[in-house]
Amino acid sequence: MASILVLTGTIAVQPAICPGVELHSPVGLWQDEDAQFEIYDSHGTLSGRIVSIKSESAAEGKTRTDIHNPDPSKRARPIIGLVMMSGFVKESDTHWDHGTIYDPRSGSTYSCSMDLDGPDTIKVRGYIGISLLGRTETWTRVPGHSQ
Repeated sequence: MASILVLTGTIAVQPAICPGVELHSPVGLWQDEDAQFEIYDSHGTLSGRIVSIKSESAAEGKTRTDIHNPDPSKRARPIIGLVMMSGFVKESDTHWDHGTIYDPRSGSTYSCSMDLDGPDTIKVRGYIGISLLGRTETWTRVPGHSQ
């Protein structure tokens, strides 16, 4: 009986002993129906890059580039490897905010927040101004690619 109490007490204290250990994190490889994205730590905030897209090549076998970017000097950069999310700050165990997301299909940049919905689902919300004026996408973790 005493060993059960000690074991139970050790398990209960474990999060206090290891406060930096997160049960779930958005760091890792994610996917939607069109692409895969890597979310990673970038100097204390979270950023994300495009890892692959369903149709990597544009017409005539050319690499797909950022042709809709409002900055003409950036239109030749490849979509694969493009950092399209940045600046996310952890607000709670499941919520990251104050980030931005770039949509290479339109060349637009939006304010963005992310909410973990369990270990393998994340809701990414891009918006203009206030979060009520936006759109939410649900991404799923690529199996075997958690932090």
